[in-house]
Amino acid sequence: MTTTGYGADSPWETPIMNGFMVFMQVSGIAIGFFTLRLIVIPLFTGAEVNLDNRLTPKRDHVIICEYRRDSAVLLEELEELGIDYVLISSSRKNAEDLSNDEYSVIHGSPQDESAFERASIETAKAVITDAGDANVNTILTVRSVDQEIEIITLTDDSDMQEILLDTGADTVLSPHGVLGHRLAEKAISSFSSDLTDTIDLGGELEVTEIPVQPGNQLIGRRIQNSNVREETGANIIGAWIDGELQLPPDPTAIIRSNTVLLVSGAHQDLEAFSDYIRPARTSRRPECIIIAGQGEVGQAALDVVRAEGIEAVTIDVTDTDTVDIVGDAGSKDVLDEAGIETAGAIIVGLPNDSDSLLTTVLARSFTSDIEILARVSETDATRKALSAGANYVLSVSRVSARMIAKELRGEEVLAPASQVRLLRVSAQPLAGSTLAESGIYEKTGCRVIAIEEEAGFSSTVDPQHRFSGAEQIVLVGSDEAVQAFEKYYDVAPVERPN
Repeated sequence: MTTTGYGADSPWETPIMNGFMVFMQVSGIAIGFFTLRLIVIPLFTGAEVNLDNRLTPKRDHVIICEYRRDSAVLLEELEELGIDYVLISSSRKNAEDLSNDEYSVIHGSPQDESAFERASIETAKAVITDAGDANVNTILTVRSVDQEIEIITLTDDSDMQEILLDTGADTVLSPHGVLGHRLAEKAISSFSSDLTDTIDLGGELEVTEIPVQPGNQLIGRRIQNSNVREETGANIIGAWIDGELQLPPDPTAIIRSNTVLLVSGAHQDLEAFSDYIRPARTSRRPECIIIAGQGEVGQAALDVVRAEGIEAVTIDVTDTDTVDIVGDAGSKDVLDEAGIETAGAIIVGLPNDSDSLLTTVLARSFTSDIEILARVSETDATRKALSAGANYVLSVSRVSARMIAKELRGEEVLAPASQVRLLRVSAQPLAGSTLAESGIYEKTGCRVIAIEEEAGFSSTVDPQHRFSGAEQIVLVGSDEAVQAFEKYYDVAPVERPN
């Protein structure tokens, strides 16, 4: 049956014997493959893999416990920032899948001290826990092993903040709360000339991102024909068009109702720009804002809207004190009852992405004027939501990863929930070259928007400026672009003095 060893008896003279030998060899090969496929391979693949053996030695790393969001988004963020890590997952399948994708993951319970010992907690600098109801148990377990290590806790319930801090957490982050506040602020800013979410870069230069609202005068124009600089003094330095960030924006790109413009300039220039692009219908405060979903995101948005004295109509499938209409926001009848046709904006804070997309499509089908702001759980759903008709979309996974990165690195960003990053770094790696020669944009996708020298801060960037290495530069880019810049030039963000 091994098909070997027959040569000593060959040749065979009769047709029957030759036929028999052919049958023996073919059937032997077939049975060999059958045995390998059904018995041998499953025997080895079914064997339990010790994921600890795949870990490289760790020092100054972070330990992540039960990350319940899109793990790959956070782990990629940490890898690109040069932060070493170990993820502890109680799901063997999840741990093996991530480990097979070459992430540093082990299988274990974050309520078991041995899991932290296997993750080298004695040389770690921080523990990140996102274990939901088991956060308290996890924090107490970490403190029983190490009293001094920093603990950063994520929670979907901001009411738990004091309890988690009292338990032993050093920092408590609430991504859903931040996201809800951001969506509400964006909804309100659509009807107000006051800009409250800009970042001051110094030298009277500020940067902000402003969604283009339905009905404003820029829709349908190409960026090169927008006359924004001539009319307001602000500069368009980037644009989110159909979910893609363009830095710098394509001059021939057409501005649409789901475009988000990234602009820079003095504060009065940005206010003038905000007034310039606001459609006539927003010259007054909205009569009401609809909030679909009254979870953590919806509650945070409701607090902001009511604090501004704006009427809010809330929708949820569960009847609580803050719910005005009990029902499915993905129903035409429910949206009609909420007054969708006359509302100024709708904030879609539903936990399920499919429900959010359906509600977005239905809301847009009622009216083309309403401002639609949505949260999605998965990063990949951002573009789908924009295609469905949303004006502004934030991903819980991206916001969570951004907040953790900011906590670990203190990097300067527009806001924890903004869609772009601002980075201030030393120009030392560029010493001796001009900005044009450096090819920063071509190599990384980042754009230099300001240069700070001894003489002062300049927002007018000359492509022929030759770097001495003593300057600091301010760059803007997407998450991926900033990560590519830091990796390519091997630099870390510079803390700007207050």
